Formats: sequence, structure tokens, C-alpha cells
Amino acid sequence: MTKLNVAVLGATGAVGQELLRVLGERDFPLGEVRLLASARSSGRMVTALGRDLLVEEAKDTSFAGIDIAFFSAGGSVSQALAPAAVKAGAVVIDNTSAFRLMAGVPLVVPEVNAEAALTHKGIIANPNCSTILMAVVLKPIHDCVGIQRVVVSTYQAVSGAGFAGMEELQSQVNDYAAGRPSTAKVLPVPDLERHYAIAFNAIPQIDVFDDEAYTKEEWKMVRETHKIFSDSSLDITATAVRLPILRSHCESVNIQTKSSLTADECRRLLMRSPGVEVLDDPQTQRYPMPLDAAGTDPVWVGRIRRDLTVDHGLNLWIVGDQIRKGAALNAVQIAEYLVPHLQ
Repeated sequence: MTKLNVAVLGATGAVGQELLRVLGERDFPLGEVRLLASARSSGRMVTALGRDLLVEEAKDTSFAGIDIAFFSAGGSVSQALAPAAVKAGAVVIDNTSAFRLMAGVPLVVPEVNAEAALTHKGIIANPNCSTILMAVVLKPIHDCVGIQRVVVSTYQAVSGAGFAGMEELQSQVNDYAAGRPSTAKVLPVPDLERHYAIAFNAIPQIDVFDDEAYTKEEWKMVRETHKIFSDSSLDITATAVRLPILRSHCESVNIQTKSSLTADECRRLLMRSPGVEVLDDPQTQRYPMPLDAAGTDPVWVGRIRRDLTVDHGLNLWIVGDQIRKGAALNAVQIAEYLVPHLQ
């Protein structure tokens, strides 16, 4: 198999580090691996893939000879450097929101719409982490009986805010245990004036609010799902909440299907669906939890039961590692799908 030259932009961040782990674990056909980051990280050595790799400053000229470039350094960086990477001949798999809703840019979850990746014009967008987890579970149901309406509440780990969010939670827990006062600088949004402690707390805001009092995170789940499913008629409403969990997002999802699907039928359907692991035995208290999902690849689903208040209603509980399937793994799966078409 021909080896591919890969660049990882944002290599020192949480997603970039996970990308490198996933590439190694899945035996991706790697040739050269080029680590890119901001000027302040340039010159650092990172141990990954069984070797020490030098981090270089990301520039327009950084992508010569690269086949696939994974971008996870923020939307403004992607907007600035993705055109240069494409011009140099690389396929960009972008993990930011910069291109997700742009016409002509495929938004891909491999278990759902892998073939869309082949329509790319140099850039493929990786969806929002919460969207990915929900889409993997809902697509088999949507294909089987149709979905009319989705009401989703997310309970998201601080890993969604990167290393800074994870470090702030750990610091606040340590401060609490030592009887020290804590400071909050990261959540809910670093650039806003007001911040809240996340330790022993729940913050009902992820990203900024719009005029309708929904956050960008909530709208991402609506609009990105419409694009991935190619179905803008699907009614979706979302509430996104940050919890003091290090890794793995959780989602309480209520759906109303277009025709009947019992809880047992739904369970059996999801058990044979790619990327899904069903853990659902309330009698023995077996259901997905973020501590168990951390570091694993599947999207876990349990608490599958009828909604007794509406026709064709179901409730589901979804858990998945935000850094893996919600980001790094999904991006690598897209790259794996492209491999035969790049050789």
C-alpha cells in the first residue's frame, strides 16, 4: 500500500495529540508526518508514533508534498491556511466550524455519509462532536422508519474546551480539596467577560448566544445534522450544557419517528449499526457512562425506552468520547475512506 504524507495542524492540542494516537493505533499508511502549530510551539519535540517529531510553525509554505492535512487549530487558522494546503495538493480534513456549512464542502460522518467525502474540492469538514455522536445513532433509525422530531439535551465534558478546560476543572477540584479559593478563566467561553467555576457545577452555555437565546453549539447540532442527513425537514431542538466531566459527552435524545418502532426493535437495529455499541440492561444497572466511554471508539447507547406521552416516541441515552469519535477518530476514518482514491 502506498504511504501517504500527513500533516497535523494543531499538533500540540488535545485533538492533535489524539489524532496522532489514532493514526498509530489504526496502522494508517503513513509516510512523512509533519507536525504544525503556532509560532510559540515551534521547536518543541513531541513523542508520537514511536518516534520523536519536531513541531514546526504553520505557514502557507508548510504543505508541500503533503497528501492529507488534518486541521484542528481553530477556525481562523483553518480559514487562513486551508487554501494554501489545497493549492499545494493536500486534502484538508478540517475539525473546526470554518467550513462545515459552506456549500460545496462535504460534512462527513463515515458511518452515515462516507460517500460524500468523494465530492470534495480539497476540503472535507469534520462535524461538531455532539453532532457526530447523535448522527451515528439516529441515522439507522431515520433510514428505517423516518424521524419527525428530535429534542436533545447534551451534557458535555470539559474536553470540548481543549486542554485549557480540562486543566481548569482539575485545578478547581484540587483547590476545593485543599480549601483554597478557585478562579475561572475558561468556561463558558474564554473571550467573554464573565466566567464560572465548572467543578461541582453545571453551566447551561456552550459558545455564545444568538438573538433567539440559543447558543452556536446548539445550532450546530441542528444545521449540521440537516446537512449530513440531506434532510432539512427534520425538526431538531437542542440544549447544550457543560458538566464537570473530563472526557466523553452525554446526550439525552427524545425522538418522534414517522412510523412505529418499538424499543426492542430500536435496540436490535442499533446493535447491528456500524459505530454503535448498545449497553442497555436496566435490570442489572448497565448503561453507558462517560468514565467507561473515555478512550473508546464506539458511540454508546442505552436507556432505550418508549416515550409514553406521544405516538412513535422513543428516549435514548448516548455517550461517546468527544476527543476520539467526536473529533480525531472521525477525521482519521474520513482519511481511511479516501486512501484508495489517493493512490
